[in-house]
Amino acid sequence: MSELHVLHGLLDYSDWANLQVLAAATHLSAAQLDQPFEIGMGTLRQTILHLYNGEAVWLKRWQGETETPWPSEDLPTPINALQQQFEALAIRRRQRIETTGFGNMQATIRYRDSRGSLFQTTPKDMVMQMIIHSIHHRAQIVNMLRRLGVGLVELDYMMRVRQPLH
Repeated sequence: MSELHVLHGLLDYSDWANLQVLAAATHLSAAQLDQPFEIGMGTLRQTILHLYNGEAVWLKRWQGETETPWPSEDLPTPINALQQQFEALAIRRRQRIETTGFGNMQATIRYRDSRGSLFQTTPKDMVMQMIIHSIHHRAQIVNMLRRLGVGLVELDYMMRVRQPLH
């Protein structure tokens, strides 16, 4: 199995998992979305925004945008708007992959981090960072959702891919 096949599978899973946590948060009130937590970015809404911003910023960097300041996570963005933003981001990322593939996975791309420091890394490492960053913050989001009484939000990879036998 090629690295590209694995990356495609991980990105597909990540997009699916993002939509699962957003669907679970759909019926929460603004007070619940903004309730302080000692995990994540401080609130459920801020952590979801951070998850989105991480994916959006890494895509921009992967596309060669060196200067990618980190967007605000203090906006009272409604969950349905975030769902649309995540879906549009997944489409942009798929278009990038369809147009250019993953490019030369060993090439280096220069970018500035959120503090303004200049770095370089490979497209493969950028995509892996985005995926791992998202997994980390989705785990925090699931924890917050449980504390808010949403119940079990199942993000296990096999929940998405397994096929029941009849």
